[in-house]
Amino acid sequence: MAVRFRGALLLTVGFLASSILAFGDEPQEYEITDADREHWSFRPIARPTAPAVKNRDWVRAPIDAFILANLEAVDWQPNSPAAKRDLLRRTFLDLTGLPPTIDEQDRFLADDSPVAFERLIDDLLARPSYGERWGRHWLDLVRYAETNGYERDGAKPSVWRFRDYVIDAFNADKPYDRFIVEQFAGDELPDASTETVIATGFHRLGPFDDEPADFEQDRYDQLDDIIRTTSQAFLGITLGCARCHNHKFDPLTNHDYYRVAAVLNPLKRPLNGRTELDLPAGTLAQRTLLEKLRASRQRLDSLKATARSEFVKSNRSQLPAEVLTAFATEPSKQTDLQRELIKRHQTDFDAEFGAWFLEAHRAELAPLSDEIDQLRKLAPSLPSAYFMTEGSESPPQTFLLLRGQAAARGPEVQPGVPRVLAKPLPVLAAGPTTHGTSGRRLEFARWMASAGNPLTARVIVNRVWQYHFGEGLVRTPSDFGIIGEAPTHPELLDWLAHWFAHDANWSIKKLHRLILSSNIYQMSKADHPTYGEQDPRNAKFWRFPFRRLEVEAIRDSMLSASGQLRRSLGGPGVYLEIPPEVLAGNSDPNIVWPKFDEAASSRRTVYAFVKRALVVPFLEVLDVCDTTRSTELRNRTTISTQALTLFNGDFANRQARHLAERLRREAGDDADRQITLAFRLTLCRPPTPSELAAMRRFVDDATDPENRRMSLEQLCRVILNLNEFVYSN
Repeated sequence: MAVRFRGALLLTVGFLASSILAFGDEPQEYEITDADREHWSFRPIARPTAPAVKNRDWVRAPIDAFILANLEAVDWQPNSPAAKRDLLRRTFLDLTGLPPTIDEQDRFLADDSPVAFERLIDDLLARPSYGERWGRHWLDLVRYAETNGYERDGAKPSVWRFRDYVIDAFNADKPYDRFIVEQFAGDELPDASTETVIATGFHRLGPFDDEPADFEQDRYDQLDDIIRTTSQAFLGITLGCARCHNHKFDPLTNHDYYRVAAVLNPLKRPLNGRTELDLPAGTLAQRTLLEKLRASRQRLDSLKATARSEFVKSNRSQLPAEVLTAFATEPSKQTDLQRELIKRHQTDFDAEFGAWFLEAHRAELAPLSDEIDQLRKLAPSLPSAYFMTEGSESPPQTFLLLRGQAAARGPEVQPGVPRVLAKPLPVLAAGPTTHGTSGRRLEFARWMASAGNPLTARVIVNRVWQYHFGEGLVRTPSDFGIIGEAPTHPELLDWLAHWFAHDANWSIKKLHRLILSSNIYQMSKADHPTYGEQDPRNAKFWRFPFRRLEVEAIRDSMLSASGQLRRSLGGPGVYLEIPPEVLAGNSDPNIVWPKFDEAASSRRTVYAFVKRALVVPFLEVLDVCDTTRSTELRNRTTISTQALTLFNGDFANRQARHLAERLRREAGDDADRQITLAFRLTLCRPPTPSELAAMRRFVDDATDPENRRMSLEQLCRVILNLNEFVYSN
């Protein structure tokens, strides 16, 4: 009999029970009770009334009331507003990952309109750089990479189109419910398109072993990767923990896991042997047309090849015999002389052969040419993309696997959803779609994206809050289960989730506007000795938190300040610099990693090529995400190699040099103007009098031109290493 454990104190007993179970029958599916559904995240989302507060004048947006009421309950007050310059830089970095230019600083600081900040928000949300910034957050969640990992770390062909799809979706403010449906089942939508087919590359982003020891087990490992990512990224639950047994803490059963596996089981990975393939990004009907066109063209080529041999033997040509012999010889057997003869007489031969071919094979050629012309009109021009497909045959059976082992089949399981999340259970008995797929993923995706799902809206509003404030209202953003942390402000979370799904119609940009227009977001980071001692984690949100920027924003800000940032959008990934010492152990370093091109690589970091087995050291040392799994929150380490990388790494040194050149170019030789310009480009403020005096002395100590040049570069390197530069205001 299966035993279910609901508390962390019973962990040891839970593991003992699972060990005993491993030698017995399958886990028994227990009854989900109303008490199970009373866990805070499993309850239906109801919209609470904003609480009454004493300081009503402070409430700029509805969400302010929830935070303020919590503070007033302990006689605390929220921080004072941030300085206008600080708010400007904070908002630019939050929404675009780039600092404001000097013109943008001047324009905002000179705007005394009461709606100046609202105009700034709208301006930033309309920029392509917004999608580049927020698309990167989503790529963390869906384990985006451009290679498969494992020993050979093979390429994922055309996978960059998925990255561009995500960026475009954020820029277009694609409704979040539609966004997740497209990624999970875009090929099954009635209005499926190239875009929605590219979106389903989501399923194929994880690591892939091209030479597994057990192919059947590997098949289920691939499904497990999708199930874990889906449940964590979209639903905030750890369903993957129920693969081998009932979940130890949450009311998620082994059967629940395989119900979701049955939804995904019809998916097939396009391979040539074990080599990854990309496909034309279209519906099944569109791909069928393209395949018919390809087959017709092959028949035409075959007809031409046969006719060419026939023509050479017909004595109809006026060309010399040795030339005809050259044309009749297979390309692999041609001599250098024959290749030269073919090159010299190609035009004459084609003219003679073409005229003869049209006449001699008119009966076969006419219908074939008409067929090709017709197919060419019907078949779309489709880009190649990286996604899975479903076969046209009936969906395969799905079995519960005892202990998660492919060789130990239990009973058959039908597609469904975790029972704790739906009462009554939605019916997923979907029939085949018009695109030749099972329809299972579309039904499951629509259930995930429905306003009645208790998790989806809660999870995404919590993530957006987290990316703005450094911590979510729930500080375990991908685990809303029993051992995840409870929300610090549960009423605020539910208010946001209900408003997002019903009032904002799942618009992420409207959610940004709501949060950024609040007094909570516009607070300063100033410390308070009493509050800080009693609430060091800032769980009450009494101040705006200190947050170090992610590596992408640090690198992009350096490129922007130095004037080297290239703003081109989309396309294949670019290769950042990897030190020769890292590549020295490879037999052919230029194949493993192409030769570094500074100009080509000076794009936003979201476009950097992501190779699982070889992470760019600059990105790795500054805590880039782990691409083998869904990353809900980046690591936040403080280690000596970060200081060394930023102060003396090749990239940092180059940008300091470029920044110094920019200062000389735009500010001339005046040290005060150079220093002021450097501060405004990097920190979005002028230097204080003491900073200016100290740095002027440093620059002026160098008398000859070469030493002065080097001093200015060193000064730039120092400014780029200030905590103020790598932290949001």
